[in-house]
Amino acid sequence: MLVAGEASGDKHGASLARALKGLSPGTRFEFFGSGGEEMRDAGVETLVDARDVAIMGIPEIIRALGRLYGAYRRLILAAREKRPDVVVLIDWPDFNMRVARRLRKDGFKIVYYISPQIWAWRRYRVRAIRRDVDRMLVILPFEEDFYKREGVEVEYVGHPLAEAVRVSSSREDFARRHGLDISRPIIALLPGSRRKEIHYHLPELLDAAKRLGRVEIKSRADARVPSSGAAASAPDFTGAASLSRAPQFVVPLASTVDREQVECILRRARASGDGPLDVAFVERDVYNALGHAEIAVVASGTATVEAALVGTPMVIIYKGSEINWRLIRPLIHLDTFGMTNLIAGRRIVPELMQGDVTGERIASEVKAILSDAARLSRMREDLAEVRERLRNGEGRGPERAARAVMRMIREG
Repeated sequence: MLVAGEASGDKHGASLARALKGLSPGTRFEFFGSGGEEMRDAGVETLVDARDVAIMGIPEIIRALGRLYGAYRRLILAAREKRPDVVVLIDWPDFNMRVARRLRKDGFKIVYYISPQIWAWRRYRVRAIRRDVDRMLVILPFEEDFYKREGVEVEYVGHPLAEAVRVSSSREDFARRHGLDISRPIIALLPGSRRKEIHYHLPELLDAAKRLGRVEIKSRADARVPSSGAAASAPDFTGAASLSRAPQFVVPLASTVDREQVECILRRARASGDGPLDVAFVERDVYNALGHAEIAVVASGTATVEAALVGTPMVIIYKGSEINWRLIRPLIHLDTFGMTNLIAGRRIVPELMQGDVTGERIASEVKAILSDAARLSRMREDLAEVRERLRNGEGRGPERAARAVMRMIREG
């Protein structure tokens, strides 16, 4: 049983399902639970669709309690009927920790893959993890030491994206595929994967795009990128030509995003008529979009790790409702939010939070980075350091996680 409720969890659940099949080619697996399009493509029967439960914010969760409880009941009943050998909960802590408590009482083996960020906020939840989870599979090096100190069975398996994120096509092919001008600089705008993230982030990103569309920036139009078989790494800009042109913008969309929502926001932005807006939506091509971008503006979350893995300079943003911000901010014990900065152990890329997430501030930050060659070079070096920290010399993350899950099953 695999339970994921967000776009990143859907991706990781699909990778885990494929890795399990790869470990035991002669074994017949039955996967069921909660997820999205990628998990379905990997052979998981999704009794709950991630698009229906990808909710952020306290007021929004309150309004969706009936839907969430229905999903919870559907999964609990399915577990009791199908009796899975192991239950793998993937991120999505507010929901999955309740599932863990119920199914642990019912005698199921519980594996938690991709830890809640309890080292950052709501640390008291470690007590529930110690009680309800048989084994934590963590993807960040410092998490293993944290859980060991807390007396939790834990295994560091490496980040599932460390070897998966790669630039797989040339700039020419990417531009041709998405109707872009190869000679103009590309800026990637990643508003997030949940409906509310799109609601709060995309209008500000499009406002920033209008402001940036009126200036000329340098394009690395002939940058060399790794071939499709190469490991994740940044494009090679050595000797690349620098051309000053007006930028064009790509908006990679997660599989859980409602296309109509983003197109409606784009129509409103274009109707305002206060500046050019050259935007292309990109589906199922996020790594190439990031790899060929001069810079990205990325909603805080997994996408910041993806940008780091291809070495793309970035600005991290996060904005929610004012009530959510006032309720949640005092509970966070860190002075930085972006996963890239947390992995680095220092702020290597700028962060704009809540009231600072405006088109004007975003555009100003992007221009400041792109106009400072020394800062750009230093940021790429720092991102390369993050990439090395995420890699694990003992195999790909999903394969190591799959081996840990199979050990749990065989232990009986």
